[in-house]
Amino acid sequence: MRLIFIHGRSQQGRDPDVLKREWLEALQKGLQRAGLTMPANVGVFLPFYGDRLDAFAREAEVPLTEDLRTKGGEPDADFLAFEAELAEALRERAGITDDQVNTAYGDNPKPKGPQNWEWVQAIFRALDTHAPGFSGEMLEVFTRDVYLYSTRSGVQTVINGIVAAALSDAEPAVVVGHSLGSVVGYSVLRQDTRNLEVPLYLTLGCPLGVRPIRNQLRPLTFPTPAAAWHNAYDDRDLVALYPLDDKHFPVTPAVSNYADVENHTDNRHGIAGYLDDPEVAAKIHQALTG
Repeated sequence: MRLIFIHGRSQQGRDPDVLKREWLEALQKGLQRAGLTMPANVGVFLPFYGDRLDAFAREAEVPLTEDLRTKGGEPDADFLAFEAELAEALRERAGITDDQVNTAYGDNPKPKGPQNWEWVQAIFRALDTHAPGFSGEMLEVFTRDVYLYSTRSGVQTVINGIVAAALSDAEPAVVVGHSLGSVVGYSVLRQDTRNLEVPLYLTLGCPLGVRPIRNQLRPLTFPTPAAAWHNAYDDRDLVALYPLDDKHFPVTPAVSNYADVENHTDNRHGIAGYLDDPEVAAKIHQALTG
């Protein structure tokens, strides 16, 4: 049996072995809390794409707010539309009011609306103030990386290839995807044509229920290799505010959702705060031993 960890964004420059060890240590804590131990004869893999994603981000001509402020120029229209829709979806789910966004926007005389990048950044600032966890800058960079992966076929092809190489049709694999890694895992599992056996696909801090991300992946289908799909999230995690339910991610069979994670990391999104949850760890253990 294999256990595949698919990491999220902002891992560039990391040592993949150290990263895998951090994931395993968090899982071991969760197993211990559940009264379980790691099964023997499990091969653990963490396909590392952090440096390649970082290279794509640096090569892409998609200016961020800081670039526009310091260098001038115009925002990328397609990215701005994606960013505005994502910001609005997060604002709506987090209960951020129009007055709170207006306060963040201040006395800026430019017209309000999704065509104005400064207005979009005001939404991110309001989220940071009233639903803290991610700074506006962090949210924008997260949005940019998800945008690049979901809209640029070359980016998706390379990253999917790195992850798919860790899977084998000769051996079952439990697949765990975190944050952007949950989007990557979904893409890989539904596109792979091999006869893969995946007892469980587990998503943690998953943004697939956010409308603009979901819309990039239509038509939505359940990944055929997966016998079951379980989604765990902390409802204070801005990236994972939307559950993968019939309203926000309708697939057949339905995804099971577990919303009671109490992620102890600063932004409620860190992988350690998901894997050391005893229910999450027990779900992985069950799939590995089932």
